[in-house]
Amino acid sequence: MRLNRMLAMCGAVAMTTALLAGCASSDGLAAGYGSGQGYVSGDGAYLEIPAADRAEQIVFGGATTHGTVLDSAELLGEVTVVNFWYAGCPPCRIEAPELARLQAELDDVNFVGVNTYDTIEVAQAFEREFGIEYPSILDVADGAVQLAFAGSVAPNAVPTTIILDPEGRVAGRISGIIRDPKILVEMIETVQADS
Repeated sequence: MRLNRMLAMCGAVAMTTALLAGCASSDGLAAGYGSGQGYVSGDGAYLEIPAADRAEQIVFGGATTHGTVLDSAELLGEVTVVNFWYAGCPPCRIEAPELARLQAELDDVNFVGVNTYDTIEVAQAFEREFGIEYPSILDVADGAVQLAFAGSVAPNAVPTTIILDPEGRVAGRISGIIRDPKILVEMIETVQADS
């Protein structure tokens, strides 16, 4: 009896191991989450969407770190860069100074952050540390901004940077850290040229 029980247990362990191995994924999102880093990070891949293929205008808004309420209707007429971030995200900390620099240089482009995790105090401290002057919507309570983008080109990693055309339609996305700011600038210029 005891031997049968031990063989049954060994068989169950072997089956469980095989099932767990079958659940392993080579998916980048799963790998990022499982790496112990505490967040899902994209690989910096970018996507550009031709004007003829863009979906409907994305409507979003919310309370900002500046103590105001931002409505996406205020952004229409110019290209808008929307960056999804939070203070404890290492890639967000790396790209923040470049985003601040680009915002200061590109007068004809709107920049908006979407903070996905922090309190207003933590978000404001991050903005002071990295010289971020553009507003960030605090999207922690209900995730409404993230949901607004989910139907088009979802912000599937943190950070994610989405470029909206002057009509408020998604024209491009960088999933993960902006590895080279020139790529973002070129994407913005392409959208401006086709608008």
